[in-house]
Amino acid sequence: MRHRLAGRAAGLLLLAAVSGHAQQLSAGQLVVDTVHAPSLERNLYGDSPDRSMLVYLPQSYASSPNRRYPVVYLLHGYGGDERGWTGYAPIKPAMDTLVRAGIVREMIIVMPSSYTKHGGSMYSNSVTTGNWEGYIADDLPYYVDTHYRTIPDRASRGIAGHSMGGFGAIRIAMKRPDVFSSMYNLSACCLISDPAAAPAAARGNGNRGNEGRGQAGRGGGALNTNLARAAAWSPNPNNPPDYFDLPLKDGKPQQLIVAKWYANMPLVMVDQYVSSLKTYKALAGDVGLQDTLLNTNQQLADVLSRFGVSYKFETYEGDHTNRIPQRLATKVFPFFSENLVFTTAKKR
Repeated sequence: MRHRLAGRAAGLLLLAAVSGHAQQLSAGQLVVDTVHAPSLERNLYGDSPDRSMLVYLPQSYASSPNRRYPVVYLLHGYGGDERGWTGYAPIKPAMDTLVRAGIVREMIIVMPSSYTKHGGSMYSNSVTTGNWEGYIADDLPYYVDTHYRTIPDRASRGIAGHSMGGFGAIRIAMKRPDVFSSMYNLSACCLISDPAAAPAAARGNGNRGNEGRGQAGRGGGALNTNLARAAAWSPNPNNPPDYFDLPLKDGKPQQLIVAKWYANMPLVMVDQYVSSLKTYKALAGDVGLQDTLLNTNQQLADVLSRFGVSYKFETYEGDHTNRIPQRLATKVFPFFSENLVFTTAKKR
């Protein structure tokens, strides 16, 4: 049954894209909003704690003023921001089409921006860049629950993301089971890598591969994930102007800094959070067979299986980005439609 629904969803989206029906079918609303984040105040880079986001509101939101909805928090990848969900992976036409076809139920989707000085927050807490884990798990749900008609309960909250966002989804899921009940990560980056090898080209064009290469940033300049990871995982308030330490110094590994990086990698962290992950209603992830991150994502699935954590893992024909719109439509949104709670708990 699920395979038939997935095929139907893909067919509907293809029809909408080819014939222009997506615009005709569109019924939800995409809201541009700004959140003040106490968790990001006083970061050493001086990045604004007022953060932009997009909010998808379903069709009935305007016409049913007493109705409340579950929420999916969707995290973007490195080098981008919330606008990617209107570009390479447009959320609104996908959700409108899926809801009208009866494939997914109506829900709110929140798409925050985590773009920072070095192109991405790594969704981690740092005095240098700010407490991004706190923003996603505390400030953002509080704002959304007090400004939109949500069901303010973990059973009705899900978290998902792609690449750096997939990393953020699994990392925050481990640490904050009090906030979320379902998680889906797509092609998660940074699950594990050698910190002493990564920063070799931190000041140049970056390393080869998805996790270390320089990329064109929002402002058009070259970005490097090594700098973003250093700012997030090895901050140093006494080392201006960068306010971080790199795992290599004069060509030699710095043991303490290397250890700090490893301590932030989900494949190293997961053993400590097995009991937390077992409280989730549903956990899932996927990765393309041509993605350079295939092996580490498979490792995550294997280790969760060894610990008895229920985690549905899939591979598919595709690379790091070319199938993400289809995966969102055929897998991610139906996953949350099936696993989130859509009714408000009755008060005793």
